[in-house]
Amino acid sequence: MSYKIVFFDIDGTLLNKENRIPADTKEAVRCLKEQGIQVAIATGRSPYHLAPIASELEIDTYVSFNGSYVVCKGEVVYANCLRQESLSRLEKTAKEHGHPLVYLSESECYANSEQHPLVIESFHYLSLDPPDCQADFWQGRSIYQAFLYCQEHEESKYVGMFPDVSFIRWYPYALDVLPAQGSKAKGIEALLDHLGLSAADAVAFGDGLNDREMLNFVGMGIAMGNAHEEVKSFADMTTRHVNNGGISYGLQKIGLIR
Repeated sequence: MSYKIVFFDIDGTLLNKENRIPADTKEAVRCLKEQGIQVAIATGRSPYHLAPIASELEIDTYVSFNGSYVVCKGEVVYANCLRQESLSRLEKTAKEHGHPLVYLSESECYANSEQHPLVIESFHYLSLDPPDCQADFWQGRSIYQAFLYCQEHEESKYVGMFPDVSFIRWYPYALDVLPAQGSKAKGIEALLDHLGLSAADAVAFGDGLNDREMLNFVGMGIAMGNAHEEVKSFADMTTRHVNNGGISYGLQKIGLIR
């Protein structure tokens, strides 16, 4: 199969535990581009939080916010924000349970509480600066994703209670909040349609629970060796660990680079 585009998740896929891009991964991406194969990012991160990685790899096309905001060479080709009614209900429910939220638009993000330790911890985990507080930031704005901070046993207060919202855990104390049925697969599908490509033309690498739909959707889904065990069952193959040449090995195994 002659693949035409490769999608890369960021955390745990392009970035290792030290939040750095391994040298062999940089070389693999360079080789793909040399051969005329398109390279894109597919991440839960916002456009501004993925920007340094995209710049380092010279990538200008991405699926961000877990599929809710898609950009192709600087042009927004798909945008699907959370409904204001849903955000209002979520804000009220989270306040009742003492759970902080972070709201993310296409250009900035703010927390609804001042310097909450769980918010700070999660952003430091990603090597990002924690957001400032602006409690009403969500009101009247296009919010493409939110972070809800609660423990796993507390999820039942939310999951299934918001029919037009999806929740995906990405950190021990944090859930992504997305439009219902939103996923990286939806964003990838929109980008492929824009480019005149099919799912069969695409390869994707990922490691997290938010990568399941993406790996199952594309023509060749590759799970990282360090992927969550559940994720591996959605992939066509599993490559090596991110710290052990996982990207370059996977691309070699499917014949895209030598």
